[in-house]
Amino acid sequence: MARFLWLTSHDAQEDEAREGHAQEGHAPGTPAPGTPAPEAHVPESHVPEASAPEAHAPGTPAPEAHAPESHAQDGGVPWAIRISDGPARRGRTSRPLAFPERRNPPGGGLPEYRAARKEGTRAFTLWADPHRGQVFAQVVTKSATRGGPAAYEVLGAAGEPLALVTRRPAMKGGIRTRWTVQQTGSRPAVGFKGRPIWWGVWWLFLPLQLLIVIGSILNGGGDPARTPRRTRWRLDRRIVLDFHSGPGAAFELTVVADWWDDRVAASLVALLDSHGGWLGSQWDAAER
Repeated sequence: MARFLWLTSHDAQEDEAREGHAQEGHAPGTPAPGTPAPEAHVPESHVPEASAPEAHAPGTPAPEAHAPESHAQDGGVPWAIRISDGPARRGRTSRPLAFPERRNPPGGGLPEYRAARKEGTRAFTLWADPHRGQVFAQVVTKSATRGGPAAYEVLGAAGEPLALVTRRPAMKGGIRTRWTVQQTGSRPAVGFKGRPIWWGVWWLFLPLQLLIVIGSILNGGGDPARTPRRTRWRLDRRIVLDFHSGPGAAFELTVVADWWDDRVAASLVALLDSHGGWLGSQWDAAER
């Protein structure tokens, strides 16, 4: 069965929660109209009455069952990689799989990390929980050159090798950026960023995009189109991974083959979204 993974911020998770389960017109866990409600059994408890959840007004969509906690406000990791068994649609169920966080250089902070990432370096810890209680996976840079190829290792919680991900930028031996993912014990899967036809369209309208960028800087408005990003990885001519448009403005990774390790898939999502392109924003370079 295919799996769908995408990166989201805490604010975006709250938006998903507010919009979920509105299509049936009643909150999850609430009996549909005409269905007798089960008898309520109230156990004895020492919990104060003030802790009881607030009731929703009639017709108001209730939050999804997977509504996240306020991790960003209580010192938790503000980013999450969610996973679902179904494609993007209103009201689909999902759960957090990992919580990625950049790993600053020893003795350094965000400015030092930003300087290192300009050389192609990436370093992440993917936590199993938002409060950093257990490591899910790690991403470290094996080799990188400014504007050139880079190789990243995906490691487990104990440092065991899980996969090797390599990136060859466009115009460095090929027209399009090439991503290669080799999970330990498997052969490499190769994908190319963007379809050639959409790259042609994007370059055709590049002068207009530059005007929009200049206008957005001067006026604080405008939304330039991002470079083509869809990437399909093939192995023996079969698509085994597909990075494509997902919920909202996010991209999501469809894990087509069931033999992929979730830790590798989540790490790949974090890496892909850290290379959003010069017209996009990258989660690992954000202030928070």
